[in-house]
Amino acid sequence: MIKIIVGTNRKNSVSKQIALYYQGLLSQKGVESEILELEDLPSDFIETALYENNGKNEEYNSFHQRVADGKKFVFIVPEYNGSFPGILKSFIDGMTYPNTFRNKKAALVGLSSGIGGGGIALSHLTDIFHYLGMHVLALKPKLAKIEQNMSDNLLTNRLYVELLQSQAEMLLDF
Repeated sequence: MIKIIVGTNRKNSVSKQIALYYQGLLSQKGVESEILELEDLPSDFIETALYENNGKNEEYNSFHQRVADGKKFVFIVPEYNGSFPGILKSFIDGMTYPNTFRNKKAALVGLSSGIGGGGIALSHLTDIFHYLGMHVLALKPKLAKIEQNMSDNLLTNRLYVELLQSQAEMLLDF
């Protein structure tokens, strides 16, 4: 089962809409997936589940286990302030080092309201995943001006649709 991680804790995010779209692509290919939303993390996990408190927050532990059980991941990564959201970094920091992500595989999708499509964010995240021993798929779609390329929660940009379809196929063979 592929784990799709919504890389923000913002409620009703465009990232979640893209995650649902990606889940639909995988379903069309007969592949099961599970969406994990960072907004479902305990609001106090930074204080109650990280570092010296590792393993002490049962709600976080349950979320952590769902991630640890994954072998392949799709990260939907919005651009925040020229990089990825701090909640995503805190989430990664809370995983068991290095075993949660070592020798696992990930596909990254960037999105932004601006023209960059989250390219710098994906670069930063790729560096972190490489450090953790995760293999990152080379094709990383960058969905720029995302709100202008969606209508009724659906992608309207044909190139974006094709890029996500190609990436999903590559992930299955990865």
